[in-house]
Amino acid sequence: MLDTTLPQDEDRVVDEVKQAAMEHLERAFDEAEADGLPPDAIAHAALFAALAELVACFGEDSVARLVAELPDRIASGDYTLARTMQ
Repeated sequence: MLDTTLPQDEDRVVDEVKQAAMEHLERAFDEAEADGLPPDAIAHAALFAALAELVACFGEDSVARLVAELPDRIASGDYTLARTMQ
């Protein structure tokens, strides 16, 4: 018998870890804004730090492939938080 619960459990754990990480980043953004930093400067710094960390983890080629997909994902709304559904 094939046990299919483990991958689902792993996916759930990964989702929970990503959600916890996002909550930490949201608090850091809020704190930086409260200190008077402009949101665009915070976002640029966060994006640079994120890309640098991904390169350290996965290498330049993998990250370049990931970034090459961003225009289509941005255009399709993957990163739009306040979307109106029509």
